[in-house]
Amino acid sequence: MGKVVAGASMSLDGYVAGPDQTGFDHLFTWYNNGDVEMPVGGEGTRLDLKMSAVSAKLFADMIASTGALVVGRFLYDQTNAWNGQHPMQCPVVVLTHNPPEQHSEHFVFVTEGIEAAVAKAKELAGGKDVGLNSGTITRQALQAGLVDEIEVDLVPVILGGGTPFFGEVTNAPVKLTGPVSVREGIDVTHLRYLVTKA
Repeated sequence: MGKVVAGASMSLDGYVAGPDQTGFDHLFTWYNNGDVEMPVGGEGTRLDLKMSAVSAKLFADMIASTGALVVGRFLYDQTNAWNGQHPMQCPVVVLTHNPPEQHSEHFVFVTEGIEAAVAKAKELAGGKDVGLNSGTITRQALQAGLVDEIEVDLVPVILGGGTPFFGEVTNAPVKLTGPVSVREGIDVTHLRYLVTKA
């Protein structure tokens, strides 16, 4: 059975986006600062990335092991629904109070809460991992005890504010084991932790 994994590129001070949704040029520099070509996505969503060998291997493994994603409506809207399909080319469950009337077949909308969204994503993932969007989705999943692993791509920049990876988790402290993996890319340190279950 697959795991539920929360992951994000994060600044040293804990943000996944800067003030007013800025800072992405810093948080994702490692996507294009290496010499290993890493094409992701299909027609209309293709990203031609160039990573370090370490980052490319981790990124490829993550794509191969992920069977579905859970995101919030804000990200869905902000990306214009990735032009119809997420670059990882797997099903995406969108947790929202207001599903759109029209949408691509690659998206499923859930209104019943984070537990229902993760359950639906597990069903769609076919035994592979479920990836969680950072911010509100990860916070809700942590509070519900649904997260198995946390993967942080730690970037050497201080954004000074913005959207935190975790936000205010009401059941904190959430204990972690690890890091169980530490890998050094170019301008990024890839960290993996296990969430300690009660």
